[in-house]
Amino acid sequence: MNKRSSLSLWALVFFGVIAGGLRAAHPFLGTDPVGGKVAAVSLSGRVYWEFACKGPRDCWATSDGNFVFSYAGGVMEKLDDGRTLWEYVAESGADVSSCQPLPNGRCLVVENGPCRLVEVDTFGMVLKEMRLTPPHPDLQVEVSERFGAARQSADGHYLVCRKAEHVVEELDAGGNSLRRIPVQGDPRLAVRLPDGHLLIALGDGRKLQELDANLKVVWEVGEKDVAGNPLYSVTGFQRLPNGNTILCNDLGPDYVGQQAQVFEITRDKKIVWEYSDRTKFKTIAQFEVLDLPDDVMKGKVLR
Repeated sequence: MNKRSSLSLWALVFFGVIAGGLRAAHPFLGTDPVGGKVAAVSLSGRVYWEFACKGPRDCWATSDGNFVFSYAGGVMEKLDDGRTLWEYVAESGADVSSCQPLPNGRCLVVENGPCRLVEVDTFGMVLKEMRLTPPHPDLQVEVSERFGAARQSADGHYLVCRKAEHVVEELDAGGNSLRRIPVQGDPRLAVRLPDGHLLIALGDGRKLQELDANLKVVWEVGEKDVAGNPLYSVTGFQRLPNGNTILCNDLGPDYVGQQAQVFEITRDKKIVWEYSDRTKFKTIAQFEVLDLPDDVMKGKVLR
């Protein structure tokens, strides 16, 4: 049994449905860009691993229990004992906004400064580069605000969140632009689901939308759709095998209410559990459940 599945069944059942508070219904890994850290939290709510870094915005857990995450200056993989397995250091001023471990053993990285996607190996070497068209100069956006996350889909295409332009761009396997999809907000994360639909976190658009093959909205969670949890900025999500969805609601550093930072909802938008602990996280931008059997290296983790 690997580290991600080592929690006992009775514990999962006992804590499986939680109305809210300092414990989530799953152990998880989360990024806190405002607090400047990546942290893993146990089922009991204890932080059992954390790493301080500038601007962490994306994170993943491997099947053997390691942690892969982006920070402003690059990407690294850490063992849970704190050792670094590998690190990619981006060029000066690059500002990395996301990472994704790929089935081929590489890691996909978004660099805002040079406006490019790169695939790097575990020696930190760039093996593939795809240039992205910079936002129009009239937008006058900060470097870090150009792009959100990028994800490679099962077909080898790339979905790039052009945050500053309110567009999701799809590139083919060679990095050629296939289409630009206008969206209702500054997109932070876009994922192609197994049925071909797109699930998109719309940031300050205060929505999570699912689009079909014709780009028709077939399901969405709007600002006031979830009782007790108005959306502020939808930065991340994870679609679970049971069809439920976990949302990251980035409340910002000045938020003083009791609203959840992360919550799981059913297809009909009913709360399953919610989590908020502002002593541990100032914000939670991205989030991954740690007790599911899905393997990120096989493209099975939908986030």
